[in-house]
Amino acid sequence: MDAARRIPGFGTDVEATLAWARDATRDTGAATASVDTVWQLLASTAALDVAAGRVLEPHVDAQRILAEAWDDGIAPDLRPLDVDTTSTWGVFAAEGPGVRLTASRTTGWTLTGTKPWCSLAAHLTHALVTAWIDDDNRGLFAIALRRPEVHVHDGPWHARGLPHIVSAPIDLAAAPAVPVGDAGWYLARPGFATGGMGVAATWWGGAAGILDALADAASTDRADQLARVHLGRADAALWTARTTLADATARSSEGDAIDRAILAARVRTIVADAAETVLHTADHALGPAPLVADDAHARRVADLHLYLRQHHAERDLARLGRDLVRRRAERDETTAGESGW
Repeated sequence: MDAARRIPGFGTDVEATLAWARDATRDTGAATASVDTVWQLLASTAALDVAAGRVLEPHVDAQRILAEAWDDGIAPDLRPLDVDTTSTWGVFAAEGPGVRLTASRTTGWTLTGTKPWCSLAAHLTHALVTAWIDDDNRGLFAIALRRPEVHVHDGPWHARGLPHIVSAPIDLAAAPAVPVGDAGWYLARPGFATGGMGVAATWWGGAAGILDALADAASTDRADQLARVHLGRADAALWTARTTLADATARSSEGDAIDRAILAARVRTIVADAAETVLHTADHALGPAPLVADDAHARRVADLHLYLRQHHAERDLARLGRDLVRRRAERDETTAGESGW
């Protein structure tokens, strides 16, 4: 992180932050490093600057997806896309109403249609995107973003948080693409859940960066019991989330797809709740002053508020409940009543 601190505009200068993220991913071996190592990198980056963590996370995720493909013996040939050591990556897997990205194959694969919520597409060189192969199946494809077949929208993006991390649609007109795995591989692989929890580790780092402000407020001569209550509440929430993340590093590849989905949903929910507790507590403890007079604090709060909306709140809890019901239905009757740690 020392090198990051010396970069002018770290977190706000997108090109400089992307260059740092590319080099940091390579220098730390994040593509193949342990889950614990990667999550600590993401958390420490977001603790320094939330937007920088938001830039780093998808690049690391893309590198780990490609490494997982190599491990599974399905290494894609990226040479037609002019991928090299200077490439920067995003992962675009969102769907949206009224838009669709379709994959077609003649002599090679091409993608046509619109993909929504493509973060930093105007700055990245490459991306991994999901596209519909038929009515029921999606595949993952690598594409080059700086081609005439790809049009990147510049909005709408009126965000007050993460204002430089534009997430807008891209239109593709028979853009050349390289498949990464078979249909369904992207969602079925163990790393899918791990990547989702990596986002949570980044949220945790962003929230941890607020704790110093609470500690400073609780340490002044004017501090009362309430200031210490606020600090204690935020610390306990973050400690719970950190313990959850640490436990999940050992479990991230265990079980089948449902087990991994349950783990990821639990982790993301606990960390998101902790981060929202910290934001709420900071509002009560610190009042309006740092939101209007402290640029770094105000930016961190706004950035984290928006970033946390990648958690779909009650809808994600509903999916967790669905998976728990499915798992319960599959459980052997002899173990249905068992409990334990």
